[in-house]
Amino acid sequence: MIKPRKTYIAEMLLGKNLITREQLDKAMEEQKKSDKKIGQILIDLGYIDETKLLHLVAEQLHIPYIDVKNYPLDPAIVKVLPEFYARHYRAIVLKHDENSYLVGMADPQDLFAHDEIQRQLNSNFSLALIREEDLVDVLDAIYRRADEISHFAETLSAQMKPDAQDIFANIQDLNAADIPVVNLIRSIFEDAVQVGASDIHIEPDKSVMHIRLRVDGVLQEQTLEDKNISQPLVQRIKLISGLNIAEKRLPQDGRFTITVKGKTFDIRVSTLPTQYGESLVMRLLNQSDALLQLDQVGMPEKILDYYKHAITSSYGLILFVGPTGSGKSTTLYSTLNTINSPDDKIITVEDPVEYRLPRINQVQVNPTIGLTFASILRSILRQDPDIIMIGEMRDQETMEIALRAAMTGHLVFATLHTNDTISAATRLLDMGAKGYLAASVLRVIVAQRLVREICDKCITDDPLTEAERIWLKSFGKHEFADVMFKHGKGCSHCHHTGYRGRHGVFELLPISEELADAMRVNNSSLFHHLASKQPLYRPLVLAGLDLAATGITTVQEVIRMTGEI
Repeated sequence: MIKPRKTYIAEMLLGKNLITREQLDKAMEEQKKSDKKIGQILIDLGYIDETKLLHLVAEQLHIPYIDVKNYPLDPAIVKVLPEFYARHYRAIVLKHDENSYLVGMADPQDLFAHDEIQRQLNSNFSLALIREEDLVDVLDAIYRRADEISHFAETLSAQMKPDAQDIFANIQDLNAADIPVVNLIRSIFEDAVQVGASDIHIEPDKSVMHIRLRVDGVLQEQTLEDKNISQPLVQRIKLISGLNIAEKRLPQDGRFTITVKGKTFDIRVSTLPTQYGESLVMRLLNQSDALLQLDQVGMPEKILDYYKHAITSSYGLILFVGPTGSGKSTTLYSTLNTINSPDDKIITVEDPVEYRLPRINQVQVNPTIGLTFASILRSILRQDPDIIMIGEMRDQETMEIALRAAMTGHLVFATLHTNDTISAATRLLDMGAKGYLAASVLRVIVAQRLVREICDKCITDDPLTEAERIWLKSFGKHEFADVMFKHGKGCSHCHHTGYRGRHGVFELLPISEELADAMRVNNSSLFHHLASKQPLYRPLVLAGLDLAATGITTVQEVIRMTGEI
């Protein structure tokens, strides 16, 4: 290969009059205080744009500059260079021609790296300059733990005998790296954390085992060929979750704590007996990350202002509605985090407790010993709470206690499984709530959904299909007629999905006097008519389209959300 000649960034920038001598002197002073390179310091100080600098360096080195996050990478080609060397030398194999590779490097002038990369590839290669921050994201996306998981699964399978149980004997520590099943568990969790998964699904099939990760609400699957590994894997997880490993006929729930990549996760475990063995789902709750503040959950400004005012009430019921996985718990925890103070006693009744909050008394439901929502509520009212949070109003008894608690001087937060805010009020009445009681305590109803956010690295204009345009017109709204919607074309940063992260969609219905009057007489049709005319009320679908119009999500995501509603 032809090695690029050495160049000096500072001299080059000075020679092209892109920085001044004074700016360089200041940058060099800053360099004495840190271990950063001079080019990075000039970027941090705002003296030169990073992309412009990279193009100039590439031109000076007579090599191309490549935007690696949008480059069509083949994972099989990338993995020709082992992960250790890729990360250590900040390099990635971009392309392979007949007798040569194209290798992108964050520092193409690292001559020692050239020799090592050539030894690993055992072939000639040419160089390209790439952005280091983009490289890290791409490496995380491509060098997933799939191979490692398969390797540990094969090792475990080779060491397993049918019905063998002694693999769990005397295993007390998850860090026992010499135990294949523990290695497999660790690799699965590291892969899940690396891609930001919220759930891990382990599902035995007839002759294989599926490991599926839910990322931004969508499952990604890896299939392992030997089904025999599912039994020790599930049993080990049941063991550390405090579950009965001998019981395979009934569903069980448990939890444990694990540290992965320096972060602590509370793992909620659920098992379910299926025709091919026990299926297992683990919810990952990151205890290391600070809880979101209310300003960060995604509420529009007008809704947020009203909601902040509502949660300062001394009594009443604030109701959250939406299906499982719609983000209600996150918003409720953010709310409790906001109003949590030494002046108020807060007690929660949850199934299960997801995040542990300081100063808040959190009680977990346990129906097997008679610890139900209703029985806990009757007890905690004698604990003199100021604020109560009920994880879910599942039955008439729980609902009636919650309403009476809200009437007798407590601020009550509760969730209900309904589609939207208007149907929530109707649902309360259908469950047997007295109209006068519900009308006197209900303050506000909030409906929530989650939509995937467009990846900010590959966002581009989205020319809607004819079917999508017809769908838009079906709402009879012309406010979106001239909007150029966006979508993600897919890149390594978002695993070529076009999405990265999720955003809340909110529908808020304040209970006005006229709405309360309609509830008192149990007039659902009048309630629906009046609710749709409330100033702050905007249906979830239109709230989702507002996000699509501002480039946060796509019309396709709003259509998917509409299908759920």
